[in-house]
Amino acid sequence: MIKLNNIVVKFDDFTALHGIDIHVKEGEFFTFLGPSGCGKTTTLRTITGFIEPAEGSVIMKGRDITHVPVEDRNIGIVFQSYALFPTMTVYDNIAYGLKLRKMKKTEIRKKVLDIAAKVDLSEEQLAKAVSQLSGGQQQRVAIARALVTDPAIICMDEPLSNLDAKLRVQLRNELKKMQKDFGITTIYVTHDQEEALTLSDRIAVFNKGFIEQIGTPNEIYNFSKTEFVCNFIGDINRLSDEITAKLSASGVPVDTSKHNYIRLERLQVGTDAKPGQLVLPGRVENREYYGLYIKYYINVGPQVIKVIEKNDGIHIYEEGQDISVILDPKDIMAYPASAEKR
Repeated sequence: MIKLNNIVVKFDDFTALHGIDIHVKEGEFFTFLGPSGCGKTTTLRTITGFIEPAEGSVIMKGRDITHVPVEDRNIGIVFQSYALFPTMTVYDNIAYGLKLRKMKKTEIRKKVLDIAAKVDLSEEQLAKAVSQLSGGQQQRVAIARALVTDPAIICMDEPLSNLDAKLRVQLRNELKKMQKDFGITTIYVTHDQEEALTLSDRIAVFNKGFIEQIGTPNEIYNFSKTEFVCNFIGDINRLSDEITAKLSASGVPVDTSKHNYIRLERLQVGTDAKPGQLVLPGRVENREYYGLYIKYYINVGPQVIKVIEKNDGIHIYEEGQDISVILDPKDIMAYPASAEKR
């Protein structure tokens, strides 16, 4: 559908993107994920045509669009700020791109009403000024405006970042449903790991202008390719040298020369270990109650290990209580300690 081939972007002497290679498939929800300043928005702006790369090419449906103007790329864009016209009506905001194309009024009205219905905007709302709408409704207007011109691809730059937490979750679910219903190829930029994991078919994790890993949410989370991805995605324990030495001395196959990590939910509390698992005696130092689950901070001597336990309302461990952590060596993710940090 769309390919980025060895994209390099420079701003004077600063190289923002280093040889970016991405292939987004037809109908895919593909997310660019990473911390601020990592290059994800720069990559999106290269795709949409706002930035021209110093090297490399952008290919869409077999056509080289590297030097094609923004307005001729047939790409819908939803900006972080939505970039709507606040004094114009919702109808006129959605119709804006169609009017630029000098379409007939009857055809414009048909397309606007059709897309408004699909994103759950009523005719009454279409008559209102954008400034009269809630944040969630404005987001729907921005999506409708991007989709009404029948783009081949829609690009979204952190469209949920200005909303409160509850509304973000609600609209996140709606966004994924809309994308599935339309079947449109979507490229989405976010720094929010949970957002990326729940929305995406595949994710590209960026770090300082490089791509660390491209994969499904499960691959990114459970089979992190690099130490950066492992640390950036979700919460995790890095096992201390003392713990890894203890594991090795117990006959557990662990490479003590590497940095070893384990996810919180891969650990258990208790003493009922299976063959091959290791029991680390400890004491509850602190706990965080989340309702669905409880996060325990357990001091096992050399370090404090975080463990997530499903909350059954019965087995809740108190601070100061002696308890053991059960660890399965196959759940450890290991990375070379000498790996270069970008």
